[in-house]
Amino acid sequence: MPLPLGRLLFFSGVVTSGSCTLIYYLIQKAFSKASYYQLALEQLHSRPEALEALGPPLHIHYLHLTDKYNFVDIADAQLKIPVSGSKSEGHLYVSSSRDAPFQRWHLQEVFLKLKDGQQIPVFSGNSGNSGHEVKEE
Repeated sequence: MPLPLGRLLFFSGVVTSGSCTLIYYLIQKAFSKASYYQLALEQLHSRPEALEALGPPLHIHYLHLTDKYNFVDIADAQLKIPVSGSKSEGHLYVSSSRDAPFQRWHLQEVFLKLKDGQQIPVFSGNSGNSGHEVKEE
């Protein structure tokens, strides 16, 4: 027995929206597990002045996938990670690069820009510290 057109459209809409939600969630999960993302968050957690400006507890929010600042390719990655705390909110700007596929990612720059316009440097690749790299998994 065929379904009436209204039910068919309804079920198609439910399946489509569920699929889109699942894909969105999987993309967010992939970003949050990426080494350049994790390393940037480690750097944020190691900067008391950034944590103090945000206020405890620190909340990391989903990336805005439609934001043109978020960009990842084979050799470069730049992200704008929304963060918030009890005192303020803002974005963690991350720039990373690597020499070739399957090589280590190197943070170039990480800074926190608060809603009020204040910028707090979190990491600068010019510091010469080679401990801020991770191997791509």
